[in-house]
Amino acid sequence: MDRAGLDEVYRRARRRDPDALNTLVETYGSRVFGLLYRLTGSRETAEELLQETFLRVVRKIGDYEHRGRFEAWLFRIAANLARDHARRARRRGQFATLEGLADGDEAGPGEPADRKPDGPDRRLMRLEAGQRLDACLQRLTDAEREIILLRHFSGLSFREIADMLGVPVGTALARAHRALNRLRVVFGDEV
Repeated sequence: MDRAGLDEVYRRARRRDPDALNTLVETYGSRVFGLLYRLTGSRETAEELLQETFLRVVRKIGDYEHRGRFEAWLFRIAANLARDHARRARRRGQFATLEGLADGDEAGPGEPADRKPDGPDRRLMRLEAGQRLDACLQRLTDAEREIILLRHFSGLSFREIADMLGVPVGTALARAHRALNRLRVVFGDEV
């Protein structure tokens, strides 16, 4: 959908048009799920937080001022819910991990359903690579991990990330650069 079409969807969503709200879920649901899954490590938790994210969108869409920053607003809601979930889990003595990053056995949200299944050796390689990346991401700070996930797994632009984090674009770029450099170092240590 082009930018003008999305702008119209946002206007209709502010009026609580069910079709427009459904379009927002269809347009952004898989990307938001991907972020939540990578932040929580649990499909079940990610699905719950995805529902809560869009419930909050429905509740607060009337307050949203559309200036071309809907994605940043949406992903901020999702990331805040994931942070709250992680805080509650830590208080209960649990902690979320990024397990299952590359389980590859079935197409999840955001993956093509008609994707040809990998052979066992390819699935094992994907699983091992995902577990290694997961371990490396866990060694980063929360802020480093979040900016990498927002940029490289959720596909947000640096402008959207900056808006979401409330920082200048240059700061978002610098944080992403430092986080990727740190990930490279950590990844090298894992060899």
